[in-house]
Order: sequence, then C-alpha cells, then structure tokens
Amino acid sequence: MRKNRVDIITMGCSKNLVDSERLMRQFEAHGFVCHHDSDNPCGEIVVVNTCGFIGDAKEESIQMILQLTLAKEQGRIGKLYVMGCLSERYLKQLQKEIPQVDGYYGKFDYMKLLDDLGMAEAVDCRGQRTLTTPAHYAYLKISEGCNRHCAYCAIPLITHRHKSRPMEEILDEVRWLVSQGVKELQVIAQELTYYGIDIDGKRHIAELVDQIADIPGVRWIRLHYAYPNQFPMELLEVMRKRDNVCKYLDLALQHVSDNMLSRMRRDTTSEETYQLVRTLREAVPGIALRTTMMVGFPGETEEDFQQLMDFVRWARFERLGAFAYSEEEGTYSARHYTDDVPEEVKQDRLGRLMALQQEISAEIEASAVGKTMQVIIDRRDGDFYVGRTQYSSPEVDPEVLIRVGNRRLRRGCFYEVRITDAEEFDLYGEVNRKS
Repeated sequence: MRKNRVDIITMGCSKNLVDSERLMRQFEAHGFVCHHDSDNPCGEIVVVNTCGFIGDAKEESIQMILQLTLAKEQGRIGKLYVMGCLSERYLKQLQKEIPQVDGYYGKFDYMKLLDDLGMAEAVDCRGQRTLTTPAHYAYLKISEGCNRHCAYCAIPLITHRHKSRPMEEILDEVRWLVSQGVKELQVIAQELTYYGIDIDGKRHIAELVDQIADIPGVRWIRLHYAYPNQFPMELLEVMRKRDNVCKYLDLALQHVSDNMLSRMRRDTTSEETYQLVRTLREAVPGIALRTTMMVGFPGETEEDFQQLMDFVRWARFERLGAFAYSEEEGTYSARHYTDDVPEEVKQDRLGRLMALQQEISAEIEASAVGKTMQVIIDRRDGDFYVGRTQYSSPEVDPEVLIRVGNRRLRRGCFYEVRITDAEEFDLYGEVNRKS
C-alpha cells in the first residue's frame, strides 16, 4: 500500500468516466497522486465507480469490489469506497452483503466522500477534471437522467429525471478543456436531444452545439446518444453548416417493427423511423450514423426480426452495435412481460444481425479507398500510427492505420490522409506530403 496515492477504477460508460475525472481533480487539489484503472491498485484510498445498467455490467462491478475487499484484507490497499450507478440502485443490499467496503456513495453524492475524509471540496476546481483520455479529446456531459420510459431500460430507475446543466456552465467547461489542449469533444448525455426541456420547456441542443462550435480551439464536436422520437430538426442545420461539428450522430433505435416498438414503449413507429433516417441522410449529406439494436425482446417473432434485418439492409448504418435482451428487475418489461424468447434464439438472431452489419461495414469502408480524409492521430501502436476520421468516435469505431515511416506524426494533430486499403472495420492510409 502506498501512502498519498488514490486509485480510481471506472466501470461502465463515458458518463461515469467524467464523474471519476472530476473526483480525481479534487483529490489532486488536496495533494494526492491519482491513478486511473491501474492493473495493480495499491493506494491508501481506492474508489470503484460502478455500473448498474445490465446484468453483465453489474456482475463485473461486483467482482471488482470483491477483488478489492480481498486486497484490503491482505493489506495491499487502504480504505475502499464504492460510488456510481450500482450503489445508487442497490445501496442497502451492498451495505449488507459487502460490509468490508468503508463507504458507499451513489451517482450524485460522490463528492461527499471528500467531506467524510475530512477534505473540503476545492471550489476553485469545480468544472475541472483530470483527463484520463488522450490530451486532445474529452467527453463533455451536458445532462443527467432520462424522462423516457422504455420498457427494458433501468437507467431512469438509477439516474432519475432528466436534468440539464446550465448552458454557460457547459461553455465555461469547454473553454477550460480547450485551455488544457483538448481539440475534440464527445458530447454525451443519456438523452442528448432533450437538453433544455427541464429549463424552459424547449429543446436547446442546437443552440448549445452552435455556441460550442464558436469557441476558438474546438476542432471537432461529436454527438452521442440521441433519441428518435421528436428529434430536433434544427440540430441538422447546425451539423450541416458548422465545419467543426462532425457529420456523425449516435442515434439509438433499438428496433423497427411496430410490434416491438410498441412493446418497448419507444413512442415511435416503423414508418417514422424510416422517415427519420431519410431526413438525416438528406439534411446532412455524408453523415455517419451509429445506432444500437436489440434482439430477443419479449414477444419478438421471426417476422419482427426479419423486419429489423430488412431495415438494416436498407439503412446501411456506418456503425451498428447490437445486444440480446436481458431482463432487468424493476423495469416495465420485467413486471409486465415474460422473457419468452429462448436464449439460443436470441444468440442466433444476434449473430445473424452482426454478420449482416459486418458485410455492410466492409462495403462502406472499402468505398473510402482512394479518398483523402482528415485524420486525427490518437496513438502509436507498434508499426502503425492509429487515428480517426470525423466519422469515428474513440474506442468504439473503425480506425485509420498509417504505417510508421520517415515522418514522425504527432498525437493530437490533424493530417490529410489518402486511404489506400480497407478491412471490415479499419482503414489504411498514407499521409499526404503537404499535410
């Protein structure tokens, strides 16, 4: 165990990561040395930021807590604290089942940990974070919570109703991030397009993105986690006109058959979903669409699944992820439906859907060969520099590999790259000499 060291381990999504980064900045303001996601946690303080979204994520968080309680018993770490979604939802159960933890905090009260350790929150560090991402990009969380009531989703049970951050507070954070060298912002929320509704009843996401785009030094803005119902069309005008707003949108659709959309309580129809995709393609030429689909939801028939396959063939999403339904306690579907699709059927459908998307992705990536694209360099990996175009988000989307040569490429810098080859999920390229 090392004195004056804090280990913070983040489970789950990028929204959790932002919370961890804020807490790390506070610890550092009090003189601690912070380590994030260390392979060998050994601090006098260890904090696990948990995920409670789906069964696998909950199990992973619990296993991490148990591993660290053993490390504590063996004297390899000092105090152990737990925060985040899992403890927000299951606080009493965790306190009872794993009493070795020195303190549990939820999704929103984690700064109280500082008080309990005898440290006042450093006011001059509010809005600041210790970035765990490469220095040139950061996640920007603009709201918490969700007012939707999708049948399968436990997130509203954890994060509660939608709450937008004040616009000026967000813009101040962007200015600070830029001052730290950030060039690319991944704008995140549970429901991006709902931003502002709780403030004055109006959607202000287009205005917010437009104002972020005005801040000097912001080179790329990428938008994540939009909802299809009542999509704010004015946002598309901002995406089309502003060069530093990436032609990229993460739009979680889940399904397309009317039967499934109704049972999932998605408040949209198949016809509206098709029309939205048409509108997005027409309003923002060249846009890359990322989506998520679910198979095996209660009541899904083979006909429903075939409608989904037909839709994916038609829409040709640049990026698509999928998962099989798993029942989450407390949700509408757990209370009102029977999980009646056999697990082997779920996995078969998942495999067929992803095989189709693999074909589509290979064709889309191959169509980039011969084109010159702007690429930001994220890292060097062996014999290659690894970067991304505006159509790819970090960690989840295809990358551009550039073989290391005589010219040294700098991380966080932009280059004009001619695409020379393509695989199913990655591109290869060469930097233009004048770039």
